Amino acid sequence: MPETFHVTRGGAPLTLALSPTVTATKVSVGPGDNNAYLLDGGAGLLLVDAADDAATLLDLLGERPLATIVTTHRHRDHWAALAALAGRSERLVAGRPDAEAIAEGAGVPTPDGVWDGDAVALGTEQLEVVGLVGHTPGSIVLAYRGPEGPTHLFTGDSLFPGGPGKTWSPADFDSLIDDLEAKVFNRFADDTVVHPGHGDATTIGTERPHLGEWRARGW
Repeated sequence: MPETFHVTRGGAPLTLALSPTVTATKVSVGPGDNNAYLLDGGAGLLLVDAADDAATLLDLLGERPLATIVTTHRHRDHWAALAALAGRSERLVAGRPDAEAIAEGAGVPTPDGVWDGDAVALGTEQLEVVGLVGHTPGSIVLAYRGPEGPTHLFTGDSLFPGGPGKTWSPADFDSLIDDLEAKVFNRFADDTVVHPGHGDATTIGTERPHLGEWRARGW
């Protein structure tokens, strides 16, 4: 069983070494126990989901410059603090199909739209973008492949321990499970660590045996 990297709202942040050159500080914010991740690549900071509790996130950031805020998808609980932090960031990023909805909802400039094949800079390194359609039209996963150790995926609400994120129609579920299988499970090794938008971490190897079960149950 992998480490779960558990955090709770109001509790201490947890800093993880993703590689010899990159750390991720995980903190739980908001009533939905959302995870926000502050990635430090040495030459630049990147925040995955300015989800809620702006004061907590600003305290985590301190006086350090913030290069990028990535919003994993358009649902409000993942951008509720975005307006409060956007002025600190040099760049806002989101999945291309969700970017306009995020801008309208959060009252911020339209994030730069990204999708499959794009990359987001993290200091001198980068995060690969994987687009997944189903939980929302423009949900994205960020993949960090460091010089050593396993790959790390920041999956938003598209993949959790125990299954895909919520969908609202059979067609949306089929789209999400197909994208997960083709773009995530068929591409990333079993030791890949999954850091979801809520709750604890898991690995691709832990979840892989259950793909058929998820398809059969339809959620």
